[in-house]
Amino acid sequence: MTEDRKEPLATLPNALSALRLVLAPLMLWLAWSGRSTAFLVTLSISLLSDLCDGWLARRFDQATELGTLLDSYGDLATFSTVPLCAWWLWPELIQREAWYAAAVVAAYVFPIALGYLKYGRLTSYHTYGAKLSAVVIGASALVLFLGGPPLPFRIATWILVLAELEEIAITTILPEWRSNVPSLLHARRLLRSDIQL
Repeated sequence: MTEDRKEPLATLPNALSALRLVLAPLMLWLAWSGRSTAFLVTLSISLLSDLCDGWLARRFDQATELGTLLDSYGDLATFSTVPLCAWWLWPELIQREAWYAAAVVAAYVFPIALGYLKYGRLTSYHTYGAKLSAVVIGASALVLFLGGPPLPFRIATWILVLAELEEIAITTILPEWRSNVPSLLHARRLLRSDIQL
């Protein structure tokens, strides 16, 4: 008889993912209070924690199902909070970049909605494209909020849209929920291996 391996709850990667859940309401409060500098610092911490949690989990063999879910909910909390915060702090900027801001919101909403409709949960694929788009959209948004040029944010928006279209395609072809599917190619391989069984 084999014992089931229990997943550790208190790990640094899980703590970093959970931190984003705590920082999201703080960012809302800071933006509502008009504290743009404190908001940007908090957002930077949130984005850095997103960069580190998955890497640390893989590096120290602490990747768990709980960690995957915490990471996904942390991402959801962060990226659903930022558009409202940006609107409160920089309404003229958001109006000027309205098409791109709307594309960012839509790119996040549609894959999440489809995942809930099909699987009843967040997809939690953590694709290569999603990882890349999180880095470029986060960095370019910070540059934009600090008064930098809009071009990096506009380019990052297209990268995000492509990454989220890949997630929609993965959800479309996979009959059952799977976490940590790195790409559409991996999803197709999973589908083929399921069919052959």
